[in-house]
Amino acid sequence: MFSKGQTLFALAFAITFIIALFFMYRKDAKVHKKTYKGVKWVLLGFIFFILFLFLIKTVIKE
Repeated sequence: MFSKGQTLFALAFAITFIIALFFMYRKDAKVHKKTYKGVKWVLLGFIFFILFLFLIKTVIKE
């Protein structure tokens, strides 16, 4: 399906991209911790809301 060169390029690109993402995340980690303090609670709220909707759906269905 893919030639050997295409597969090699995709592998090299993926590895380079992941390494770049890792270093950029480490560079911005301090800023993210300060800026996005309460984001955990928002995510937890969304998860509980979705679980609540699923619970209502299963109760009404029966």
